[in-house]
Amino acid sequence: MDIEPGELTVGQLSQRSGVAISALHFYERQGLILSRRTSGNQRRYKRDTLRRVALIRIAQRVGVPLAEVAAILKLLPENRTPTRADWERISECWQAELDRRIVHLEQLRDDFKDCVGCGCLSLDRCALANPYDALAAQGPGPRRLMSTEGEPCHPGKCA
Repeated sequence: MDIEPGELTVGQLSQRSGVAISALHFYERQGLILSRRTSGNQRRYKRDTLRRVALIRIAQRVGVPLAEVAAILKLLPENRTPTRADWERISECWQAELDRRIVHLEQLRDDFKDCVGCGCLSLDRCALANPYDALAAQGPGPRRLMSTEGEPCHPGKCA
């Protein structure tokens, strides 16, 4: 079978990760995961590929583009199994971006039902919250949901 200890076949990786074989092949073509080829041209994956696939799936679930996932995964060593410190280092890279995404998701959940200060003046509250589209002077976009620096914030909490 030409399998070394600690290696997985593509079928085993698929079964263990819950990801279709076709998706694993796609991840490999995108450079997200690596395999070695046997003498019979079959793929063999290191066991730590499970963690990489888990990271890819989690990132996709929260809307992180695969290009960003690939950039983060390139920070992991290819010639050895990543250590806890390696994983901690890459997780720190996403901290600020994930915090921004959380704020955006909270805004969508909590504030979008109200006027967002976009200047549409189509809701009955818009004339009260943004009379004559006065927020347009602050710049484009949903001004009530953005700070003066363009960062997301909750209405009434922006500087």
